[in-house]
Amino acid sequence: MRKSKFSPQQIAKILKEFDNGKSVDEISREHGVSVAAFYKWRSKYAGMDSKELKRLKELEEENRRLKQMYATLALDHQMAKEIIEKKL
Repeated sequence: MRKSKFSPQQIAKILKEFDNGKSVDEISREHGVSVAAFYKWRSKYAGMDSKELKRLKELEEENRRLKQMYATLALDHQMAKEIIEKKL
């Protein structure tokens, strides 16, 4: 998965600019972000401050790592199971 070039603090700042009255077109031009990405951020992070946003990003990264660890362990378990069945 591609990592965002914007930090949680920058995303919160960009969303705050929209709340203060700037148009989406102005924001996308100034910050070099697509309109689709802006609306995705808005639907996902609306109402969060930078600390909450940073914590959410950390939890998402931890969740990704845990899923990867589980997949690896499940694969190892399946291989061990097949080897044991072949020996019997």
